[in-house]
Amino acid sequence: MTAKLIDGKARAARLRGDVRGAVSALKAGHGVTPGLAVVLVGEDPASQVYVANKVRQTEECGMRSIEHRLPADTPEAELLDLVARLNADPEVDGILVQMPLPSQIDTDKVVLAIDPAKDVDGLHPTNAGRIVLGRPGLVPCTPKGCVMLASEAHGGDLSGLDAVVLGRSILVGKPVALLLQNANCTVTMAHSRTRDIAELCRRADILVAAVGRPQMVRGDWVKPGATVIDVGINRVPAPERGEGKTRLVGDVAFDEAVKVAGAITPVPGGVGPMTIACLLANTVQAACARRGLPAPAL
Repeated sequence: MTAKLIDGKARAARLRGDVRGAVSALKAGHGVTPGLAVVLVGEDPASQVYVANKVRQTEECGMRSIEHRLPADTPEAELLDLVARLNADPEVDGILVQMPLPSQIDTDKVVLAIDPAKDVDGLHPTNAGRIVLGRPGLVPCTPKGCVMLASEAHGGDLSGLDAVVLGRSILVGKPVALLLQNANCTVTMAHSRTRDIAELCRRADILVAAVGRPQMVRGDWVKPGATVIDVGINRVPAPERGEGKTRLVGDVAFDEAVKVAGAITPVPGGVGPMTIACLLANTVQAACARRGLPAPAL
């Protein structure tokens, strides 16, 4: 048996198409063009690539992209002042401050400074609380993408399934566990102190790996026929490609798990493409909520 590959690129492309349609409808019906402000502090190469992709995809969907690039030595007070101006700007519907931030800036302070109604990264405690309460709000993009992919693999209904989430980070593990609960799964969170973690994983109908350890989840950890969502993006040496070369792998030993699982996300091309697509969807949702307009189904 070979698992069905869950194509995150294709699902993300469909979601971006839905966002484009929603933006067109907002422009035509209400004269509204959603605006996303992205703030980049410093010269981190990975962040620069990520921000460039966000800007490009925002514009391709017909939205306004507002980009702020600040030097690496920017004082915390200056960044907080910029966030306050973006909060007050009626043309800005979403604010995203790219992480990681330089060491002189307190990340928590910046997250708390963002208006929860414009927090399209879904990191503000107000939005985290809405997930806990099962109420509508802006949901973190990667966890949202994970649940969308798992749901599609199960025909849109996750009710009653056993899910195991490996990792308890505030960025992925905790929110994805809550979102799966809200989708009527029975959820177990596993972490570094969990006993017999492999045996626990073998009980999962849905296994979400978000620990940041290359190929930690082996094939014999996977229940036959399970859906495996691999959030890991790890760069490991690839001497077969030449001296000093690397390749990307997930938290799951893909070549082993693909022979056991029913469906699995590859790395790259699985969860990754969903993150920016969900960010765009969140921006449209924020634009509608701020104006009291009905949110499109995205």
